[in-house]
Amino acid sequence: MTGSSPGSQRGTSAPVVRFAHESERRFARILDFYGVEWEYEPVEFALEWDRDGRPTTAFRPDFWLPQPGLFVEVTTLNQRLVTKKNGKIRRMTRLYPEVRVTILYQRDTLALLAKYGLAGGGLGQPLAARSA
Repeated sequence: MTGSSPGSQRGTSAPVVRFAHESERRFARILDFYGVEWEYEPVEFALEWDRDGRPTTAFRPDFWLPQPGLFVEVTTLNQRLVTKKNGKIRRMTRLYPEVRVTILYQRDTLALLAKYGLAGGGLGQPLAARSA
């Protein structure tokens, strides 16, 4: 999925992005606010293969940012999931050293939203207007 989040696609024929988690939607709002081009889960990287060379484990980072050429994986607060994602990213960087990937923890996403006043319902509206 290329482009921007569902809220900015209203009235167009662009398909609606169905995020797996609220933290991904929040990150997309930040990217949209700053006009950063992104794609949602565009590529899957094989991490393990069976004897016949078929992938048995793979990793699909949440976002691709064409400029600066970076994959971003967004996490939740669930420590078990964070640990699992960290392991997949370590394995991916060993197997695909030419691919840039980073992990964005939910606390980082929430801090960005709060810092720039994007935590409410609408972007670009004063905080008071969003709470009404």
